[in-house]
Amino acid sequence: MFSNIMSFGLCGVEAFPVSVEADISDGLPGFIMVGYLAQEVREAQERVRASFKNSGFRLPPRKITVNLSPAGVRKEGTAYDLAIAVSMLCCLGQIAPESVNGSAFIGELGLDGSIKPVRGVLPRAYAASKLGINRVFLPAENVREGMAARGLEAVGAGSLKELAQLLADPASIKGSWFDDSLFPGEEDPEFDMDFDEIRGLATVRRASEAAVAGKHNILYIGPAGTGKTMAARRLATILPPLSLEESMELSKLYSICGLLTADRPLVRMRPFRSPHHSATAAALTGGGRNPRPGEISLATHGILFLDELAEFPPPLVDLLRQPMEEGRIVVSRSSRAVEFPADPLVAAAMNPCKCGFYPDLGRCRCSEAQIRRYLGRISGPFLDRIDIGVEVPLPPKFVGAGGREKGESSAVMRQRVMEARKRQEERFAGERIRFNGQMKARQIERFCPLSKADQAFLEDVYRRLPFSIRGQEKILKTARTFADLDGKEEIGREQLMEAVAFRSFERSYWGFRFGE
Repeated sequence: MFSNIMSFGLCGVEAFPVSVEADISDGLPGFIMVGYLAQEVREAQERVRASFKNSGFRLPPRKITVNLSPAGVRKEGTAYDLAIAVSMLCCLGQIAPESVNGSAFIGELGLDGSIKPVRGVLPRAYAASKLGINRVFLPAENVREGMAARGLEAVGAGSLKELAQLLADPASIKGSWFDDSLFPGEEDPEFDMDFDEIRGLATVRRASEAAVAGKHNILYIGPAGTGKTMAARRLATILPPLSLEESMELSKLYSICGLLTADRPLVRMRPFRSPHHSATAAALTGGGRNPRPGEISLATHGILFLDELAEFPPPLVDLLRQPMEEGRIVVSRSSRAVEFPADPLVAAAMNPCKCGFYPDLGRCRCSEAQIRRYLGRISGPFLDRIDIGVEVPLPPKFVGAGGREKGESSAVMRQRVMEARKRQEERFAGERIRFNGQMKARQIERFCPLSKADQAFLEDVYRRLPFSIRGQEKILKTARTFADLDGKEEIGREQLMEAVAFRSFERSYWGFRFGE
């Protein structure tokens, strides 16, 4: 007898349908699995055999053939176990084929017949919903994750025997559907840190606010212990809430990596990822034989913070150049290429030299060669992708507890950020971008007009400080964000001067590259 059951596999961040076909016929007894399978998929036959025996089902001594189609795509993981078992039960007459029509099955089988949770349920359930499947059977622990896909009934089962009993009486099946109340948003997230703890440093606060408002990459540079990391970590406190669309895209990535929990099946807060400088290239950008997202993808719609930037291996830092420009990363293997979203706000912090006190020559003990070698670890093309560079200075005098008045709170700054982003949303309606930091040449020409006087001012700046074409564009994009924060319809001289000042960091510290 023949049966056909639907399941889903993963390719990068997207899922694809897999037809699990089973045939049990007369012939030499055996269990054959075909369809370009990884080793863990082939091992399913042993898990299915044992789970059948321990669930009270008899597997007759006949020829069993299981095919996972399409045969030209490699199948990996253990999520096909449940579909294989159900297709065999249909062949044996234990389950009526009509009871599985329009359904998909995802889950791993234990030897005792239990159904174990698997990774990547959300993208699989989402793909099933788009394909018109109206019901998906899952491990009980993955039901809430499956419910996150709209228009799909998620049914959980703890064991193969329990599942067979459900399918024997289809009228008794009562699954769960998407419900907004089950996935509350984080409108007012609570943090154990706040920008009001940063006393003074008005320039740092202004730069941080602009970076988040326009999604501009930012570099904090200055002596050790001045508050660079402190400021960068507080960027998360002024980020707006995730939209449901952003949450779904991010949750797919986290689902693939097994980072979703049963009680939190959707990511509802913007991520803040801070990999250590000893991270590998695969950990940062994604990879593996079956490619999985890296840190830069897991930080999408949030912040990727690179602390002690100069301690990262230079080739690793340069790997970020392409995703910083394009908002995506392609992991290529001999058999396929997988694309992951990679669109975080990149924030970095670094000391200007090994001892941390350059350019204060009264305290810095590094030689000129040592300073150049240390700063030279950061390539010019990477710095060219930084929109805002802000120097965090040493305090002019002793600052004890309560030594200075508190600044604005994160809540106040966050409100301004949200207002600035709303202006950008209205500005870019109908465009394929959402933030000032994503503007290309055509949008810059349209949305960043300057008066003749300001145009002449900027041309004079370019003659004195010859920026690259990308650097010139970043000045205009950053000025546009400052204007949005100030509630201005047009870019003025004040905003231009701020943007130029925040793009001058490269010449201040890396001037030796310009012959200075």
